[in-house]
Amino acid sequence: MKLSKIVIAAAVVAAGASSLSTSAFAQAKEQYIPVLSYRTGPYGPNGAPWANGYVDYFKLVNARGGINGVKLIWEECETGYDTARSVECYERLKGKNGGAALVQPLSTGATYAITEKAPIDKISLVTIGYGRSEAADGTVFKWNFPLAGNYWVAADAILQDIGKKEGGMDKLKGKKIALVYHDSPYGKEPIPLMQERAKMHGFDLQLLPVTAPGVEQKATWLQIRQARPDYVALWGWGVMNSTAIKEAQATGYPREKMYGAWWSGAEPDVKDLADGAKGYNAVAMQHGAEPQSKLVKDVLSMVHDKGQGTGPKDEVGQVLYMRGAMSAMLGVEGIRAAQERFGKGKVMNGEQVRWGLENLNLTQPKLDALGFAGVMRPISTSCTDHMGSAWARIHTWDGKAWKFTSDWLQADEQILKPLVKSIATKYAAEKKLTPRTPADCQS
Repeated sequence: MKLSKIVIAAAVVAAGASSLSTSAFAQAKEQYIPVLSYRTGPYGPNGAPWANGYVDYFKLVNARGGINGVKLIWEECETGYDTARSVECYERLKGKNGGAALVQPLSTGATYAITEKAPIDKISLVTIGYGRSEAADGTVFKWNFPLAGNYWVAADAILQDIGKKEGGMDKLKGKKIALVYHDSPYGKEPIPLMQERAKMHGFDLQLLPVTAPGVEQKATWLQIRQARPDYVALWGWGVMNSTAIKEAQATGYPREKMYGAWWSGAEPDVKDLADGAKGYNAVAMQHGAEPQSKLVKDVLSMVHDKGQGTGPKDEVGQVLYMRGAMSAMLGVEGIRAAQERFGKGKVMNGEQVRWGLENLNLTQPKLDALGFAGVMRPISTSCTDHMGSAWARIHTWDGKAWKFTSDWLQADEQILKPLVKSIATKYAAEKKLTPRTPADCQS
């Protein structure tokens, strides 16, 4: 009797151990990514669709079988687009579930604040279309990845399109261009590029900061009415964008002479104004609204039609939703690239994911297979280039929808690269950082 009890007890212990190992194995097959988002406050209407696209893409990856069998898990933290709260969310989430694979702060201010923490924590900061523009230099910013385009790409594309409308960049001489910008690290980012272009082409650049959140702009638009600039570039976010367009309408400034940043050119910025915003242009971060893309069709059939959608079904494919999905895809492909080197079907640590992000090679066939055909161009990163692409397009609001109105525009690398290098070098000197050696670039 005693023997049988011992055997039974041993069997129970073995079963428990088996259960534990199975549980541990299951846990080991999950790759964790924190989600810093904002769905509330003055920036919530713009932040929510991004977050919905971001999380829906993770759900789509899992529905497709994960990353070579590794499923994604995530935890969302509300930041309210506040830098201090963003840092708090980062600190609270970074070490959970075995540690974060990467973090997308979704705020330029938060990116500035976390940049010096990332190398210590060994967590990559992936900043799709925001963050520090000079972080494109991977020799100085080892852990920052402003993939697919920084603010200088956006500003250059806008100025190139204006130049084409005027009949050539040389025709900008003597023109007046006003930059109405969110008075924050985000809003100030395009200034160095625009100042450089102003010196090159002889146009007058007027800088007009707007206090956050940007609901009061009457004084700004009074200045515009008095100065009568030929064009206005709008570097706003959230309620600031629609307020600016309303003020332009009230002061009689033509919307077709306005160009928004890619965070100032989405449905929440114009849909309530309808024809009042007709003709308003914005730079598109490669993608625009993409309701007919394969990605959208896959999300609808494999996520929303299964009752697992994160937000409203009718927002799937809109501009900011696509930005969120694209941002998630680039992070996922960094993990996939890491698996190619360090082991398919394995969970990657922060250093391995960093290597993957630095060795992205998203060819057009790869992007097409992921559902981004016609949405994006190839992206290829390296030790020296953490951005991987400098292409953009212009889209214009026709009163009902966003429509592309330009060909593909590539930022002028003869301007972009020296600017990135000079400001990255200055940052390295200030922080007493030694740029990476060729040997470090192989690691």
